[in-house]
Amino acid sequence: MPDHLARARELLARHPLIDGHNDLPWKIRTSKSARGDLDAYDLTAAAPDGGHTDLPRLRSGGVSGQFWSVYVPGEGPPGHARLQLEQLDLARRMIDRYPDDLEFCLTADDVERAMAAGRIASLLGMEGGHVLEGSLGTLRAFSDLGARYLTLTHNSSNEIGDSATGEPVYGGLSAFGREVVAEMNRLGMLVDLSHVAPTTMADALDATHAPVIFSHSSARPLCDVARNVPDEILGRIPANGGVVMVTFVAAFIGPEAAAVVIPAIEEFYRRAADVTDLEARAALAEELIDHLDVPRPTVGQVADHVDHIARVAGHDHVGIGGDYDGNTFWPMGMDDVSSYPVLFAELLARGWSEENLAKLANGNILRVMRDAESVADG
Repeated sequence: MPDHLARARELLARHPLIDGHNDLPWKIRTSKSARGDLDAYDLTAAAPDGGHTDLPRLRSGGVSGQFWSVYVPGEGPPGHARLQLEQLDLARRMIDRYPDDLEFCLTADDVERAMAAGRIASLLGMEGGHVLEGSLGTLRAFSDLGARYLTLTHNSSNEIGDSATGEPVYGGLSAFGREVVAEMNRLGMLVDLSHVAPTTMADALDATHAPVIFSHSSARPLCDVARNVPDEILGRIPANGGVVMVTFVAAFIGPEAAAVVIPAIEEFYRRAADVTDLEARAALAEELIDHLDVPRPTVGQVADHVDHIARVAGHDHVGIGGDYDGNTFWPMGMDDVSSYPVLFAELLARGWSEENLAKLANGNILRVMRDAESVADG
């Protein structure tokens, strides 16, 4: 394995990684020591409060492109659009703070230029259509501010459609949801189907004229949780041209981890149903989830998900979306953003070619971005 790890690092130097989902902006906002203060949350040193992301570890992990999630909870008090504006602002200021290391990007060409200059291409992805508050104008405004994907739902169903973990309302996309998909196609924003119900996935694939992404989802046949992608959807991805970006969240990788974590998450949502204060919700989550004894999946199990998606959808349709700083429990040896070479070493040991690993690292997501831009231009 040491030889494979050295080869993986060399490969990622030639084909640097673009990750689909990292929750650092929300981590900065909710950090007990920083509380949104970018001075206090210094990315040039080890991240405070057990954070998974900082510049040295991004460099060590071979990351040269990152979709920063500008997540806003869907279950808190009213004012989702205002909170989304604040998170977009925080992420933009975070990127601007480190001009030698991070570069704000809007297009695939921007990404390639930033990577060629040795900077980490930084894009923004909104997580949950509740932030639109039922308005296409809000969508357009967020696009103007730099949002390059929208996850149609988060953990609850909203005006756009049904969530994988929420009560079904529409049986898939709503009529408004179809308008949202059409407008996102026109704007060149990526339609993100992580978190949505399979019915919503299917409806979105019917409605879109551009490739979709799953910014942080794994394979449901290997870990049967609602957040993962079933084979009937994976089988439709080649015709759409999209990409499924495998996440590392322990409960979405290993059935043993899921058996411990998912009931705790369900209990959290039952007990938090009437709790709107964000700090109170965070305290409840810590009480129920953060101290669980969770069996840790192996790196091999993560690779199994990558392999499965590559077999069912094809090597042109798989990517990586770790979801660091968005969860607590990780596979063994994959605790932070320095961990990507470990997975690539495992895939090299399994016989993956450099061509297919290059697609996994950045080729597939760059192609999807360009295809979405072409639909917008057309």
